[in-house]
Amino acid sequence: MTTPEALGFSSDRLRKLDRFLAAKYIETGKIPCAQVQIVRKGQLVHQTVLGHADLERKTPAAEDTLYRIYSMTKPITSLAFMMLVEEGLVALDDPVSRFIPEWKNLGVYAAGTGPYLMTPPARPMQMVDLLRHTSGLTYGFQSRTNVDAAYRKLKIADTHGPLDMDGVIAELAKLPLEFSPGEAWNYSISTDILGVLVQRISGQSFESFLKDRIFTPLGMTETGFSVREDQKARFAACYNATPAGGLTLQDDPTTSPYLTAPNFHSGGGGLVSTAHDYMRFCRMLTGGGQLDGVRLVAPRTLKLMASNHLPGGQDLTKLSRSLFSEATNAGVGFGLGFAVTFDPVSAMLPSSPGEYYWGGAASTAFWIDPAEDMAVVFMTQVLPSSTYPIRRELRTLVYSALVDPTT
Repeated sequence: MTTPEALGFSSDRLRKLDRFLAAKYIETGKIPCAQVQIVRKGQLVHQTVLGHADLERKTPAAEDTLYRIYSMTKPITSLAFMMLVEEGLVALDDPVSRFIPEWKNLGVYAAGTGPYLMTPPARPMQMVDLLRHTSGLTYGFQSRTNVDAAYRKLKIADTHGPLDMDGVIAELAKLPLEFSPGEAWNYSISTDILGVLVQRISGQSFESFLKDRIFTPLGMTETGFSVREDQKARFAACYNATPAGGLTLQDDPTTSPYLTAPNFHSGGGGLVSTAHDYMRFCRMLTGGGQLDGVRLVAPRTLKLMASNHLPGGQDLTKLSRSLFSEATNAGVGFGLGFAVTFDPVSAMLPSSPGEYYWGGAASTAFWIDPAEDMAVVFMTQVLPSSTYPIRRELRTLVYSALVDPTT
């Protein structure tokens, strides 16, 4: 680790970031812990670890604390799929039914609560729709329509629910889409379906594909779909935020379902990881698809992924039907696995055009700023992620400490 000044940062201003997190969130009991890593030009600029990984047992958070990263799984799954695209095994405009024939006759919701009145889609669902969340699929927790109510009832894509990957596909074949693919943007289980596709196209289990093709090559030794025996003592507790600003235990690390292998290996939200491991993934991204001599994808593939793919180049305010996502809206589009900020002024974020990012349900987050050759990873364990503006605040504080920007 070099000095922050050598990488364009102010040490004094980084200390302000730490004091802010401690005073506003840790000391007030709003969040149990906070871990921040900032890397620029491939070097660690700053790391802070605050609070407790387990409040009940008074276990301090540590550099190697293991977290539920939920939807920060999505970029990893999306990259896995794009590795298969690079190999010529699948194309972005392929119909999803090429590999999921059970979905050849999916319809669009018109009325009913089951049985449903459905109409034919304007066009078939394509692979690109899954990557950018324009597939017409949804999430049960959206609690917006009769379709997502059916997802909740059937426990569709619940990581530790009763259905395996083929079971999820079979149940979804009976349900309508929310809208014709490409017509709108809706945060959904689309990335979970990409995990199914990785498994079917590669002929290898999704879990082993990630391990063999991404985790092992990058040295991500702590990342997986369950907590190993040697990781249990480092596994954080997860909390629900209360209306009064406190915390209640949501998932006890000693009895958590993550201690056993899941039925459904969720490409949309099933992984646990550490800040160090996830930063290895981010450093590969800032490296144009390679890290320490290991290349996962080509630079042009990554550039394609980190570009806005919403129809007409629109932002999420124009296309989103989602009641919840991990993205802001104005000035933000969506690429192939990431939200993409193309207009920082409209987004009111101190960032660079072309920054891409995502977050997880337990308030974790990361972002990549290619213009500044910078990656930031933030870890904590508080549901839901919309409780506090900590991610936006963190962006402001990080960029306020970057006193020698490239652009």
